[in-house]
Amino acid sequence: MQYNTTKVFEIILLGFPNFQNIKNIFFPLMLLIYCVTICGNLLIILVVSYSRSLHSPMYFFLTQLSFTDILLSTIIVPNMLHVVLYEGSYVSFIGCFIQFYCFLATESLECLILTVMSYDRYQAICNPLQYTSIINFTFCAKTIFLTWMVGFSIICIGILTTSMLYFCGPNIIDHLFCDLVPLLNISCSDTFLVQLEVSLLSILLVIIPSIIIVMSYVNIIITILRIPSRIGRQKAFSTCSSHLIVVSIFYWTLFSVYVFPTRGQSSTISKVLSLLYTVFTPLTNPIIYTLRNKEIRKAIHEKSHKCIIYFNSRENSI
Repeated sequence: MQYNTTKVFEIILLGFPNFQNIKNIFFPLMLLIYCVTICGNLLIILVVSYSRSLHSPMYFFLTQLSFTDILLSTIIVPNMLHVVLYEGSYVSFIGCFIQFYCFLATESLECLILTVMSYDRYQAICNPLQYTSIINFTFCAKTIFLTWMVGFSIICIGILTTSMLYFCGPNIIDHLFCDLVPLLNISCSDTFLVQLEVSLLSILLVIIPSIIIVMSYVNIIITILRIPSRIGRQKAFSTCSSHLIVVSIFYWTLFSVYVFPTRGQSSTISKVLSLLYTVFTPLTNPIIYTLRNKEIRKAIHEKSHKCIIYFNSRENSI
């Protein structure tokens, strides 16, 4: 009776309890990935901000994506490193839900930003003559404001409903961070309404944006195939290839965890898949854009060259 009536005020995150020896490799690897992720995304934000040639809607949305990746990594990785280092960690019930809310909000924000970026590429390739009149500064500012408002406000509904569930024990989550499925597994209440609400939110924030992205790229591919010259087709496709790769990686990992059936999936596989979209996807985004985008590479080279000249001049003056 005590087990059934005791309310949970503290939650234990186990991390990788069956692989204690891997922390000597896993901890420095995750720390390195986190540092590279932060530096890579900050580099994109700074280069776009200080390069006039990159002051366009496409790169403006890219800076928003980089900022979201920084938020996502910072919400998940530092606490994950603590869990791995100490082979488990205590977190308050409120702290767990705060992390859960921030995590879902940033994931939703990333879905919406990627959708806006696909619409931007659709207008640039399919309606090039009207692009500047449609995708202007006002459109960019209003769109980003709405994505932030929608991403962080709608998720509140699901978080409030989940927080009203009764958690009476056990208080152990076999995961790396506070996520939806592990929280529902330790609830003593009926979770049907929460699961129904989460399904509706998934349709609104994941399924519908993914449909918009697919429709945008179907029209983009059709338009590119109609271009008579091979060089013209390559140039048109190069403007959206980086975004297409990022979208593919993000949605593949997201669908593999939350949309596709996970029955029979081990907790270790679930943790590894969670690492893909919370740790490795924010890392791959700046790498893909810097490696495949000539304009960003050129801007980085110019800025680094100016920095070298500046510091050399300072040393000579001293």
